[in-house]
Amino acid sequence: MNTAQNILKDLVGELKSIAKTETIVGAPVSAGEYTIIPISRVALGVGAGGAGGETEKKASAGEGGGGGGGIRVIPVALVAVRGSELHVHMLGRTGPLVHTIEKMPDMLERAFDRWQKRKGQEKEGEEK
Repeated sequence: MNTAQNILKDLVGELKSIAKTETIVGAPVSAGEYTIIPISRVALGVGAGGAGGETEKKASAGEGGGGGGGIRVIPVALVAVRGSELHVHMLGRTGPLVHTIEKMPDMLERAFDRWQKRKGQEKEGEEK
């Protein structure tokens, strides 16, 4: 295995130990009659490079490599459980998207009603 492969193997191994299921679905926390479970999104990034070379005289050879990696854990939701009830509360930028999706049927219905009214007005104008 070359230097870059060794570096990547070590980096990925370390990052995998951090990005476990427990990182995505956090430990439950009790708050009164509720149990709160944090949900996170995990993103990993790694990079490595290596090279080896010889001089023209082949008297000496060199080898080098380097790498880096990072992990990003972003809280995206809280799951609140009380008895048999379960509620998901979205956090951050994802929240407005979910809110918009929930309102989508009403928005489409209003847009369709407006379209029908315009079509009706156009027909009335043609009939006169």
